[in-house]
Amino acid sequence: MELPDRFIRDSFLQEEHGRRIRCNVCERRCVIAAGGLGWCRARENRSGRLVTLTYGAVSSLAANPIEKKPFYHFHPGTFALTAGSWSCNFGCPWCQNWDISKAEPPRKGEYISPERFVELTEEYGCQGTSISFNEPTLSLEWSLDVFRLARERNLYNTYVTNGYMTPEALSLLQDAGLDAMNVDVKGDATSARRFCKGVDVEKVWSTCKSARSRGVHVEITTLVIPGVNDAGATLRAVAERILADLGAETPWHVTGYYPAYQFTAPATPVRTLESAWQIGKDAGLQFVYVGNLPGHRCDNTYCPECRALLIERSGFELLRNALDCGRCPQCGRQIAGVWP
Repeated sequence: MELPDRFIRDSFLQEEHGRRIRCNVCERRCVIAAGGLGWCRARENRSGRLVTLTYGAVSSLAANPIEKKPFYHFHPGTFALTAGSWSCNFGCPWCQNWDISKAEPPRKGEYISPERFVELTEEYGCQGTSISFNEPTLSLEWSLDVFRLARERNLYNTYVTNGYMTPEALSLLQDAGLDAMNVDVKGDATSARRFCKGVDVEKVWSTCKSARSRGVHVEITTLVIPGVNDAGATLRAVAERILADLGAETPWHVTGYYPAYQFTAPATPVRTLESAWQIGKDAGLQFVYVGNLPGHRCDNTYCPECRALLIERSGFELLRNALDCGRCPQCGRQIAGVWP
C-alpha cells in the first residue's frame, strides 16, 4: 500500500511471533505476515517491522460539546476538540460513521501533528481533547503524544471507544493522561460476537473495570438496535453488569439507532428507549439517560436522594447546571462525576 510517509510510524506493542509479528494494541491481537495488514487494516508488517498507517491522519475535526460524546458527569458545558481517523477493529453493520470506519487508511489527506492538534484545541477555545468518530485505539501512538502535550497545558483527555483495547494499551493511555472514557457496550456476548465479527464482550468489560480502578472516569453507552440488543433480557444483563462491575453511580446512556451502512432495521422506537431507561433504574443504576431524543425528561440529571433537577439538557446543549461543587443544592448529596 502506497501511503504518505507522514502517516507512518513504528507501532507500539508488537512482538515477534515466529516469522510474523503479533500486534498487541487491540484484543484481536492479530498475527501478521510480512507485507500483511491487521484486521483493522491500520497496521502493516513491513519486512519484520510493524507500523501504524494512520499516525496524525485526521478524517474529521470538530469542537464538540462534551455532552455529544456523550459525557454527562464529566466537565459539563465544556468543549473538546475531537479528531477521528480511519478504519475500525469491529465489523458492526449499522455503523453510524461508516464512511470513515469502513475505509482504508488514506493515500492522501490532512496530517495534524500532536503539537498542532493541542494548539488548535486552545485556539478553538476548548477545554480538552477527544479521540472519537472511528475507533480511537487504532490511533494509539498519536493519542499518547497528544495526551502528554495536552496534560502539560492543563487540558483534559477523553476517548470514545468500543473498549476492545489490550490492558497494555490501556496502561499506556492512562499513564499518558487519559482522563475519561465513554465505552460503547454493544450488547450481550451473543450479539457482540455475531454482529461485531467475533468480538468477546468480556474483554470490553475488563477494560471498563481496569480503567475505573485506576481513576479514569467511565460512562457506558448502548446503541439500542431493534432485533440486535433491544430484548428486555439483553438490556437487563447490560444494566446488571454495569451495577456489578462499575457501580450504581456509573452513567448509562441508552441511545436511539437510525438505519445506516448495511443495516435497514427501523429506527429505535421511543417506547423501547424508555423501557431501557426503566430497566436500568429497576436494576439499581442511579443515572440512566435516553439519548438521541432532544428535550426528553430522561436526558436530564436528577438527584438520586431528593429527585431535584440538577442538570437540564436539550440535545447537546446544557440549559442549566444547579450543582454546587458537585453536590445537590437541595439535599447536599455528592453526585458522582468530575465537576469543574
